[in-house]
Amino acid sequence: MATYQKRGQKRSNKAQSNNLRNEESATAEVFETLDTTASKTESIVAKYQNHILIIVGTIVFLSLGYLSYQKFVNEPLEIEAISELNQAQYYFEMALNSSNSDSLYNRALNGGEGRYGFLDIIENYDGTPASKLAKYSAGMSYLNIKDYKNAIKYLDQFDSDDIMLSALAKGAIGDAFAQLGQIQDAYDYYVEAFESSNNSYSTPKYLYKAGMIGSQLGKNSTAIEYFKRIKDEFPEVSEAQLVDVQIGRLENLK
Repeated sequence: MATYQKRGQKRSNKAQSNNLRNEESATAEVFETLDTTASKTESIVAKYQNHILIIVGTIVFLSLGYLSYQKFVNEPLEIEAISELNQAQYYFEMALNSSNSDSLYNRALNGGEGRYGFLDIIENYDGTPASKLAKYSAGMSYLNIKDYKNAIKYLDQFDSDDIMLSALAKGAIGDAFAQLGQIQDAYDYYVEAFESSNNSYSTPKYLYKAGMIGSQLGKNSTAIEYFKRIKDEFPEVSEAQLVDVQIGRLENLK
């Protein structure tokens, strides 16, 4: 017949003694396992110590090397590039306001008096902010001296987070294609230019050019939309004074 221990009945001393021995044995096994694991870990560390030290040392070396490069190589290089860019940009700005502009644009491109021009900066300081700006200025210089293929080449390489400069670069590529007689390419870049930035300077400027080129391509309805957008959204700009004539001309062609 099965028996059970009533709740509250005191356990025998023998049972308590057995339980105590079992607990002590379990505790001893836990510590033994921990000691064994620790010994194995120490053994692994000792065995692969040189490899571990090499890996850690390599990580530290690369981290310090990167920081040193940034501080002692990259930063001085960027400062030097900006210094050279300032001189080239000085010639460029002089050309904008000079009757002898071609020679100044060429000096801005190729350098002079021992200083780099835009092309040298692009080649020697690749990846720096100065090099990026030099691509834009080189493209604009070539556009002004009517070297349209090189203008397209360098302006197409220009990449910037500045949405205004990006719009102007795309619009200038459109101008170069228009001068080369590639009006479909010109139209496409004018559209990219006004779509990339919404402002009262570049947006109406390239809307108007896209409208004019679009009308040559037979895109009369689209051109009218561009002209009306200028009239509605930018009534104060100079292009707004020209659109009524263009809208009337195109509507008469329908």
